[in-house]
Amino acid sequence: MSIERAERRVYGDSRRNEEEMRGGKKKARRSDVARDRAVGKTTGKRTRRESFRQGRNLRSARPKASGLRMTARSPRKRDGAGEWFERLVELQARLRGKDGCPWDREQTHESLRTYLVEETYEVLEALESGDDAKIADELGDLLLQIVFHAQLAREAGRFDMAEVIERIHTKLVRRHPHVFGDAAAKTSAQVLKNWEQLKKEERQAENRGKRDAEGFFPAGPESSIGPTKSAEPQNDNTGEGGEKEASVLDGVPRTLPALLEAYQLTRRAANVGFDWENIEGVLEKLKEEAEELRLQLQEKRINTEVTEALRTQRRVEEEIGDLLFVAVNVARFLGADPEIALKKANRKFAARFREVERRAARQGKKLSEMKMEEMEELWQAVKERE
Repeated sequence: MSIERAERRVYGDSRRNEEEMRGGKKKARRSDVARDRAVGKTTGKRTRRESFRQGRNLRSARPKASGLRMTARSPRKRDGAGEWFERLVELQARLRGKDGCPWDREQTHESLRTYLVEETYEVLEALESGDDAKIADELGDLLLQIVFHAQLAREAGRFDMAEVIERIHTKLVRRHPHVFGDAAAKTSAQVLKNWEQLKKEERQAENRGKRDAEGFFPAGPESSIGPTKSAEPQNDNTGEGGEKEASVLDGVPRTLPALLEAYQLTRRAANVGFDWENIEGVLEKLKEEAEELRLQLQEKRINTEVTEALRTQRRVEEEIGDLLFVAVNVARFLGADPEIALKKANRKFAARFREVERRAARQGKKLSEMKMEEMEELWQAVKERE
């Protein structure tokens, strides 16, 4: 055996010995960790079961101190979404409990409406930022609103979080017959068309169920039975026997902001094929509506008599509505959400205008004292800098 080979053999034996020693230490440490985890896991499961039982009885009994400590403890990272969700539901129930948070106990469905809208917009802003941590955080805030509303309903004996989840699960299965049934849908357009048809059939079945249960349809919002006027379908079509015929537009809440309502109405109509063939058709319609508005403005300048002027003003308002409605369709047809697009335009305008104000201030001037030509010059300078 050569000296070189002998040295390699000795070196190899030494390396193997060192690795075996390190391996033995690692095994010992893993054994200790496994033992500690096993004890912790057993204790954790027992405590969680106890805290869940306490959560279900928050309204009738005060949880034990040990259960409260374990409820507040952050779950281990390896816990799945189901365990985290159960803890969130339990936590909200605890906050609404007898010895919970005074603010949470005061809330109602009505008082939480503002927060639901705010959290939704904050999610949209987070999505725009592309920051994963921010997106996850804002989605959590939005999820809390759903859990909160479900807890309020649970306390009133109306429904609970389990029913909320069950309903959306059942609905998704029912509305995807091309996945869970025998229906065919090879394109997203066909999926959306089928989706609207299924929703229409669901509303027809719901209306028939109400008619069979009550024997009649409520006369209107003054009736003590049935939905209020704001919750009625958007169409006024009636079938045989006075039965309301379902429309693909049903379900679009009248309480939506006008821009979002227009988007939802036209989107649903487009899903069943009621749409322009190309963007040129939409842009031509936009031009047509702008021209009609221009004609109404000319009439407004001519008609100075008070009664006629008011009538002309109403027609001007109508034409403005038509123009905005078509503008919403331009965004929808091009695959853009008009609300988000307008939000971006708002922020862009605000940023530019504030910069114009700063530049005017550096010149020792106020915008209210400047001529339009001067302000326009500053505006163009700001745009060129972008």
